[in-house]
Amino acid sequence: MDKTAENIKSKFLELGVDIPIEDIVDRLDKLVTKFKVPLDEARRSVITYFLKENDLDRNAFFGGQSTTPDSRSTPDVKLNGIDEGGKWVNIKAKVLQLWDSSHESVSQVGIIGDETATIKFIKWSRDTIPDVEEGKSYYFKNVVSNEWNGRFEVTLNKNTVVEEIDEDIEVISSPMAGAGDGQPAPMVNVADIAEDGKWVSIKAKVFQLWDNSHESISQVGLAGDSTGTIKFIKWTSADLLDLTEGKSYLFNNVVAQEWNDKFEITLNKNSSIEELDEDIEIASTSIIFAGAMVDVQSGSGLIKRCPECKRALTKGACMEHGKVDGTYDLRIKAVLDDGNTAQESILKRELAEQISGITLDDAISMAADALDQGVVLDQMRLKLLGKYFTVTGSKVDRYILVDSIEPQDGMDMEMLDELIADAEMI
Repeated sequence: MDKTAENIKSKFLELGVDIPIEDIVDRLDKLVTKFKVPLDEARRSVITYFLKENDLDRNAFFGGQSTTPDSRSTPDVKLNGIDEGGKWVNIKAKVLQLWDSSHESVSQVGIIGDETATIKFIKWSRDTIPDVEEGKSYYFKNVVSNEWNGRFEVTLNKNTVVEEIDEDIEVISSPMAGAGDGQPAPMVNVADIAEDGKWVSIKAKVFQLWDNSHESISQVGLAGDSTGTIKFIKWTSADLLDLTEGKSYLFNNVVAQEWNDKFEITLNKNSSIEELDEDIEIASTSIIFAGAMVDVQSGSGLIKRCPECKRALTKGACMEHGKVDGTYDLRIKAVLDDGNTAQESILKRELAEQISGITLDDAISMAADALDQGVVLDQMRLKLLGKYFTVTGSKVDRYILVDSIEPQDGMDMEMLDELIADAEMI
């Protein structure tokens, strides 16, 4: 996101307008983080806002490029001819791979290719465009080229027309296709995953499984090795063995994907999983955060977990194993606020018991007496909201996975003075 903001700033500087980088980052962050707008769409929205703010014409910013296609002038190009962002083009290409996507805004994403190159494509859910199929060739009219982290991709939008064609387009041999074409993927460390669409294999330990409400996703969580940690998604359609927290695995033929400046790996029908006897050491990336607890989110308190895969049950059912006799557990999904940042944090049973004073046995008794598990969450909110804590843990995605938590007497007076000064300047 920072690179996107710097690119926007430099483009405005070319027009003689110096926009503070903090203002650009703030708008991008709100759109992407709070409103879940795709980064590419957020970029366009931020550009439009500052163009209006500074009374500038869009053509001045985009160098005369049109923001809608002209059917008379949109050129037919080969994929290796896509070397500039923001251009409307027509292309003939074969769909090489379709990747599963957990992002509701994305309808389809994958790799297309012709005899000159391969390129990533994205089709947005909001646009009524027919789905494409792996192995088929299409004529894509009015797609937009984009550049991201030095690589080009194309997006299909409301102006795009997709026509299936009979010819079997010959595709250049590409390392991006990798394991999807039956070739073994190279073994890498987590820290080496830095290329979107690359097939890789890794050895890693699963140290966090997250709750998941997507039927198409079997499991989602975090895995790591001595070089770093990464989010993983295992698709239901892949029909792979269930992963267990604390165990180490060999993940063969997984796909690296970049989303909102971060990489993740997906396990699909071409992937395989092998449990390892070794205990892989995970890199420590601890951070410290201090603030007031302003919310204890739903999903906290007394919960039940699947005895097989350990994920939290929803209405007595596991997404993977259906109706099961779950085992009780405690957790807290807290929001801490230091006056500048609202930070979501996850505390497991031991820490939840420590700061709330409610043990698992206490919670089970409370819920039995009230005939309602929600009473535990209510009590935790009464005990914790408004109090100050310092947490230490690993920052992953938007969460801190808390390893330790300490209560504080109150807000640091120096911090309070800074907040008051900031408020007086508004």
